[in-house]
Amino acid sequence: MLRVVADDKIPFLQGVLEPYAEVIYMPGNRIDRKSLAKADAMIIRTRTRCDASLLEGTPVKFIATATIGFDHIDTEYCDNNQIAWRNAPGCNSSSVMQYIASALMKISYDAGFKLAEKTIGIIGVGNVGKKVENFARTAGMKVLLNDPPRARTEGPEGFSDLESVLAGSDIITLHVPLTFDGIDKTYHFIAEDAFSIMKKDCWLINSSRGEVIDTASLKKALLSELISGAVLDVWENEPSIDTELLDMAFLGTPHIAGYSTDGKANGTAAAVRELSKFFNLPLTRWYPEDIPPPAYPVIRINANDDNENILRKAVNHTYKIAEDDIKLRLRPADFEKLRGEYPVRREFQAYTILLEGDYKTVAGEFLKKTGFNLI
Repeated sequence: MLRVVADDKIPFLQGVLEPYAEVIYMPGNRIDRKSLAKADAMIIRTRTRCDASLLEGTPVKFIATATIGFDHIDTEYCDNNQIAWRNAPGCNSSSVMQYIASALMKISYDAGFKLAEKTIGIIGVGNVGKKVENFARTAGMKVLLNDPPRARTEGPEGFSDLESVLAGSDIITLHVPLTFDGIDKTYHFIAEDAFSIMKKDCWLINSSRGEVIDTASLKKALLSELISGAVLDVWENEPSIDTELLDMAFLGTPHIAGYSTDGKANGTAAAVRELSKFFNLPLTRWYPEDIPPPAYPVIRINANDDNENILRKAVNHTYKIAEDDIKLRLRPADFEKLRGEYPVRREFQAYTILLEGDYKTVAGEFLKKTGFNLI
């Protein structure tokens, strides 16, 4: 019988594979070689490092990670040892966009400016970056895009070099994979030189990987007021984060930007489907049926307000980033627990907006672009 070892924090998974496999659930950071002694496959998250030290001598033939990122998998080792691996590209892209939208609303409100007056630089324009771009343009922002791999493939039109984005943006948001070598290396690519180029009142948001920013350089930039502030969802050395940096950050959260309930469901579904394709199981179209609805699915908004206030009310109804910030500041040592016990957060498409006032048509078209449903 097929044997699968699975991270016990992956939602919606328990009971799905059991008709076709023996499934062992355990904490992702405790999966070791002994637990894989009879395993054919793994379903994991980022907390399980899949390399030779874990996999050597095991019968594992397949690894599915229910995440976009796959830097926790030694893909070269797997490829050289006939171990198939799959990630879940785009699974939580709308969740991260929602996180960025909430961060932008918080920054603009507290700093006292309109988003439509500002330029946002998006570094990394893949599944997530494209959705952030759409939201930013809908909010009226000027957008600068940096994505060297796409620029090489598609041509330079529409893209800016890194220095131009750093120098020309009021807000910079990072959506890059973590890579350690090559021409597109991202490890510590935001360091002292980058901060010296940024505007003095620039805001920096990182929801990609903590290691793409050099922590020491960021702390120096914040202390020296080289930038206005930072919103950090990811950190070097997670889960043992730098609490001094947390104190300096404008907003700090425990790596939950992609943790919407929808994003989790998408990631789990992708993992189950890919495993099913590999082992010929009848679950290649499976998707969770028991996704909990939002507590308050209908949003009433006055259509006569200006676009940014309308958008702010809609976004804040679905998610308030400050609540996650407060939880982490109160319990930084519980970084993993805050992730593991993360509450239900539904994305924009799970909500319906009821517009009131004279400008329903105009406001409605505006809101549809961001993914909301309308009555």
